[in-house]
Amino acid sequence: MKFSYNWIRELVDDLDCPPGALERLITMKTAECEGIEPVGELLSRSCLARVVSAEPIANSHNLRALVDTGACGMKTVVCGAKNCRPGLITAYVPLGAKTIDGVESEGMLASGAELGINRDHSGILELSGAPGASIPGCQPDYAIEIDNKSITHRPDLWGHHGMAREVAAILGRRLKDPANVRLLPQGTAAIQVRVENSDLCMRYSALVFENVTVQPSPLWLQQRLTAIGLNPINNIVDMTNFVMAELAQPMHAFDADLLKGDAIFVRPAYVGERFRALNGEEYTLDPSNLVIADAGGAIALAGVIGGLDSAIGPGTKRVVLESATFQAASIRKTSTAIKLRTDASIRFEKSQDPANTVRGIARAIELLREISPGIEAIGGVADARKEIPAPAPIDLPLEWLERKLGRAISPEEVRGILERLEFGVSEPQLGVFRVTVPSWRATKDISIKDDLVEEVGRMVGYDSIAPEPPRVAASVPPANPNRKFQHAVRDLFVDLGFTEAYNYSFIGEDAARAFGLDPAAHVRVTNPIASDQALMRVSLLPGIWKNIAENSKHKEAFRLFEIGSEIHKREAGLPDEIPHLAAAIYERHGDGTAGLFEVKRAAECLMPGAELVPGAELVPGGACFSLPSAPYEHPARAAGIAWKGEPVGRLFELHPSLLEAGRAALIDVDLSAVFRLASKDEAKYTPVRRYPSSAFDLSVIAAAREHIGLLERKFSEFAGPLLESVQFLRQYEGPPFVAGQKSVAFRVTVGSAERTLSSDEVTAVREAIIAGMRALGYQLTV
Repeated sequence: MKFSYNWIRELVDDLDCPPGALERLITMKTAECEGIEPVGELLSRSCLARVVSAEPIANSHNLRALVDTGACGMKTVVCGAKNCRPGLITAYVPLGAKTIDGVESEGMLASGAELGINRDHSGILELSGAPGASIPGCQPDYAIEIDNKSITHRPDLWGHHGMAREVAAILGRRLKDPANVRLLPQGTAAIQVRVENSDLCMRYSALVFENVTVQPSPLWLQQRLTAIGLNPINNIVDMTNFVMAELAQPMHAFDADLLKGDAIFVRPAYVGERFRALNGEEYTLDPSNLVIADAGGAIALAGVIGGLDSAIGPGTKRVVLESATFQAASIRKTSTAIKLRTDASIRFEKSQDPANTVRGIARAIELLREISPGIEAIGGVADARKEIPAPAPIDLPLEWLERKLGRAISPEEVRGILERLEFGVSEPQLGVFRVTVPSWRATKDISIKDDLVEEVGRMVGYDSIAPEPPRVAASVPPANPNRKFQHAVRDLFVDLGFTEAYNYSFIGEDAARAFGLDPAAHVRVTNPIASDQALMRVSLLPGIWKNIAENSKHKEAFRLFEIGSEIHKREAGLPDEIPHLAAAIYERHGDGTAGLFEVKRAAECLMPGAELVPGAELVPGGACFSLPSAPYEHPARAAGIAWKGEPVGRLFELHPSLLEAGRAALIDVDLSAVFRLASKDEAKYTPVRRYPSSAFDLSVIAAAREHIGLLERKFSEFAGPLLESVQFLRQYEGPPFVAGQKSVAFRVTVGSAERTLSSDEVTAVREAIIAGMRALGYQLTV
């Protein structure tokens, strides 16, 4: 949010602190500032000038204008604006001489946008006054950018008056109140207000005006709004935005002649009620949306946006001015439901002060008298309100305050700070202040004595408090083995060269369907932040797929992994959250074989002894778990992962249709199952073998599509108890083998812990493997 330095200066007496220093003070004592930028710098050098003559330049759309700048004399300026004409009073800026279209131009004639007054680029300004005079009401300014997140708990800081109060308290200056409530007219209101539920609308104030003139706002008002990022529209609408930006009180103006009946209703919308908004959109409402209505239907979506059918236009002569306070949660829900956040809704979401509604009208009366001459209020203010009890005073023991704050502070300093912030302070007993909270701090900010410690602490400066460790007993937190396990998994994959990715737990229906997932099986988000984040994920794969697709545009090879929860719907109760690991290796070039073996190696590092089980095969021990390839898997490059006799995940190559180029090998592992299995067996010490092992190589001829892992298991079954390991060496396809065949070589290692095996024992193992494989129909080269 942006704040105007000049605006704050107008509200704080004798403010002589420069913009940069003020920004620093606000950051240290109130809210984080993100920067400061000059606004309307050219205004310091500009002045009024009268166009004496304007002649076309040959072969150019520009004009050669002779202008009288007063004290600076006559100047020649090249101008391309269509409204440049003799006799026009406009703004002149002496930028120095520059040749344009063969004519030396001594400066420029400026548009409102170029001077930072408004956003109008269509032509140069049309003004009135004597040449050489400054532009009335306009001067250079600075916009101080405040981080919105640092003031979400402070509804009063969403307006310049609230920020000026902070500045005045910090610097010990007097705060000016721009709202003169004595201007509020008395008497019977010209319009009735009926609020159906005062919990949703705590206060609704309205006042009718006649003899309205709708016209462009004066330049000072346009510049003030432009400086803080608001777009000037016309004097009536600009006035409502000005009050909102000054007092943090959103307002809205209705064209009274377009309203039906003599009453305004604040009520929930009807089921299916249609509403045309100022942004040109039409919304279908339901009773969860609060509307402002007349006898004909909804004329505004309460706290969010006004209606098109009652909008202020050039012909408006009578206005109903609204100033209200709505329940914060109701406005937030409506704004989220229709996916529209406005300057008004952002403020109402912060729980605005109900006492501020009539102050907003009082300020509007003063402004309207200036910017719409002849305007008159009709009747008194209609004011429907819920009686809200004043917040209970807070007792603040000064000894407790010092202990909590961590430094000594005098009672006089505490009282001074609180009173400058406009808290009421009394001392019913020695050493205890009784603090009354002002209404603008009572809606959601100050409620307990700990809140008052923060007020005192930030004003004295946290840098004045000597840092000390807390004087409390320190205890080791309870062990969390599952978290420790996931950290170990994360460290392992980082060591293997993978980069961790973090994805939202939400996916869209398109992503779900791309992986063959039924959107109806997902937990659906009630108010998704985006259309592609409407479902809670039941798999990490759609997220890692998007990571692959995005990174493949910039890199030829990379490794990614993510650890997160799959969220599975249950018939009753909360959904199941199952921790999973998804890891991927992408290569733009090559056949993808290396990537598959590398993710297999990563899986074996995580689960030593893990096996790949292709097709619908049995895991050793009898559990059938491996299913045919899923739609997102390469049909010939997919397998289940088994560990300690149980299924724990999948290893596969991503289906080529899901990538524009390259290949990606992935593993998807259930970390809850891995953690459970890893916890089953404790590591046991095995002494180093005292006796040497023996090894021999065997090659088996098998079908080209037969999985090497299956052959390896068959070797292991026939080798017997003396087997130490079976290691794949290589495979070969080509002559002298026929098409569809391959030769696969293994190294078999055998040994014993009690003795050195004899050559006969080694030969017996070799012969057993050969006989077993031949019995299954395999040929071996021996």
